[in-house]
Amino acid sequence: MGEAREVMDRLTEAVTHPDLKAIAELYAEDAVAFTPDEGELRGRESIVEYWRQMTEAVPEATFETLHAYETGDTAIDEGIFSGRNTGPIQLPTGESLPATQKDVRIRGVDIATVRDGRIVDYRLYFDEMEFLGQLGLLPDETP
Repeated sequence: MGEAREVMDRLTEAVTHPDLKAIAELYAEDAVAFTPDEGELRGRESIVEYWRQMTEAVPEATFETLHAYETGDTAIDEGIFSGRNTGPIQLPTGESLPATQKDVRIRGVDIATVRDGRIVDYRLYFDEMEFLGQLGLLPDETP
């Protein structure tokens, strides 16, 4: 196992057993992340804040790895993120929604490029509409 794989596995552990200090230590100070719900995040502090909001919204999440790869300085995971929304949901507008108490099960892909033991580039892909739908936050489309 290479460095990128080790760092990605530690990130998964820190997200599914919420540890913001560990998450912060895994990202370079000037790291960049791309997420479907928040877009581009620049810098460790912004990325840790993203994970803080996610781990508060779904504090007892699990991640079931379906595929795990490593090529050079990059690790790629495909899997299922599952949990119950028991904490507030932060919206990009700064508003907060109360917990829905609904279960979510979302398939996604994480890609982390690592240099000197820290993530410098991180990309997260999941279907945001599916996530919101499972939370019951989409408008009812029935006529």
